[in-house]
Amino acid sequence: MEIMAFEKFKEDFINADTDKKIEMYISAEDLTQYQYKELLKVFPYSEIGKLEKALA
Repeated sequence: MEIMAFEKFKEDFINADTDKKIEMYISAEDLTQYQYKELLKVFPYSEIGKLEKALA
């Protein structure tokens, strides 16, 4: 994903609730490995289990 588009996506991701973050994370297209890592940095650590279940 292009840098400007990713920055907007990341801003929306930060402002979303946990369920929306999970939906955004698993449905995102064309993200680089670095961009996925950037999203994980702002994902609530206490909710990682929910994300793992959604990815399984």
